[in-house]
Amino acid sequence: MNGSQAVNEILAREIIRSKPDYFLYVPKHFDGSARDSKNEHILVFEGPDGSMMAVWTQGDNSPAIGTQINRLMFARSDDDGVTWTEPRRLVGPESDLDPTYMASWGFPIVSASGRIYVIYNRYQGVGGWVHMHTGVMEGIYSDDYGATWSNPQNIPMPVSQYDDPEGKIPGEWIVWQNPTRALRGGYIVGYTHWLNQARAYYKKIEAWTQTESVVEFMRFENVDANPEPQDLCVRYSAWGDKALRAPYYKDPLLSIAQEPSMVRLPDNRLFCAMRSNSGYIWYSLSNDDGETWCNPRPLLRKDYGQPILQPVSCSPIYQLSDGRYVLLHHNNRGDLGINKEATYGPRYPAYLALGEFRSEADQPIWFSESKEFLHHDGVSANGIKFGEPGALRCNDIGVYSSFTTRNNNNVLWHADRKFFLVGKRVTDEFLADLVVPKF
Repeated sequence: MNGSQAVNEILAREIIRSKPDYFLYVPKHFDGSARDSKNEHILVFEGPDGSMMAVWTQGDNSPAIGTQINRLMFARSDDDGVTWTEPRRLVGPESDLDPTYMASWGFPIVSASGRIYVIYNRYQGVGGWVHMHTGVMEGIYSDDYGATWSNPQNIPMPVSQYDDPEGKIPGEWIVWQNPTRALRGGYIVGYTHWLNQARAYYKKIEAWTQTESVVEFMRFENVDANPEPQDLCVRYSAWGDKALRAPYYKDPLLSIAQEPSMVRLPDNRLFCAMRSNSGYIWYSLSNDDGETWCNPRPLLRKDYGQPILQPVSCSPIYQLSDGRYVLLHHNNRGDLGINKEATYGPRYPAYLALGEFRSEADQPIWFSESKEFLHHDGVSANGIKFGEPGALRCNDIGVYSSFTTRNNNNVLWHADRKFFLVGKRVTDEFLADLVVPKF
């Protein structure tokens, strides 16, 4: 058996380990030689031409500059996600030899007439806590369903009280979910905003999980008028001293609030779940379409119930086609006893809890117990068990995900081990034994 045949056999075996139903992208190699071995932040969305479309961040680590090389990729499917086009690079460096600044965390917005915007964080050569979180906002667009794209344009962001007081380091922020249609037009989306080191409560940290962060929201108000990206009107809420915060488990004066995920309730309120470094998920509510938000609080199974456990990892909530909800999480508090702390995992297996609206409750969505949904058996993408020599470091499953309900088919799209991009159906059969408390 030659080397390429062995690699292909490993890839074929590993991509089905978590039992996906759809295969969006399979990297060509796991050793980095194909420059496609890190794939994350997969956002699948409805194309304006009836297709399904996907935008994601692809990267490889480069010893040449000592940081991450990220680019944004795009693909489309004309058969409901069964097959996908060969991906194309939208923005960002092709390789570590390309001097173009990296682009990360792209998210799509589709205007009423079908213009597709992709907006993202563009690194500027100066890093804060994490280089791929540090940058300006840029945008591109396509008016022909993704066949061609405009040149990048800067989208101005306001200077925040959390940013570098000297103005040398750009803001540190990411959007990680598809935006939500606002009631009065346009889109609203939450984002993580990290505090510059000079602004942070902890000036020095022992682990990245202690990097101070808050949740804020941006609203793209005039997108349906198809402006150039530089002319997009972006208005902010829960901004600055009104940002959403969650206490760090060792020190409640330190905020770790990240990765907001929103759903709309039947009464038109917005419900936002977010990850923290407390060992459980937090949430907030807005009664006015995201203009103002209540103080965050722990997410419970029901009023006066138990908190829903989660390490520092993605914990999105999605709405099913029948109006109910599912919460994706990893059902543990992280490795709290390790020094330095490893509260970011384990991030496997991944679980789903079923949620239902409770109109009279204090917490308006109540949840069932959690059921295992995704597992990779502790095996890395190159087929080696974690902890054994040669295993890849990434242990994630069900992370940096998105959700589609096309034709009543509920599909979670996720980055399996931040390597394979796959989709798995959330079926009625899977949900049948999950019971949400009535009272």
